[in-house]
Amino acid sequence: MKRYSSFNDFWPHYVREHAKPSTRALHFAGTSLIFPLIYLGVTSSIYWFIAIPFIAYGLAWTGHFFIEKNRPATFQYPLWSLRGDFKMFAYMLRGKMPEEVNRCRELNREDS
Repeated sequence: MKRYSSFNDFWPHYVREHAKPSTRALHFAGTSLIFPLIYLGVTSSIYWFIAIPFIAYGLAWTGHFFIEKNRPATFQYPLWSLRGDFKMFAYMLRGKMPEEVNRCRELNREDS
């Protein structure tokens, strides 16, 4: 994997690694579940906090391993990947992710 020196450089790679809508849907589901799990952790049991990475990453990594058939960037860029998850989540909430995928594909063609 290419080494990235900034999140802005990493973002197009991150988007290309999430090219399939079903992978993005699993990420969206995992990220969406973080908020109710935090609530449960605060109001019910601390064990819900422990469940967060297993549930959120479990869904996301399912998309990588079985749909995209690639390796999650989390292993090499854990903080940028987390930031990318939330940025992608925001794009998806606004319905802007498909055009961002197309934009990043074009960037990749220009780099080739």
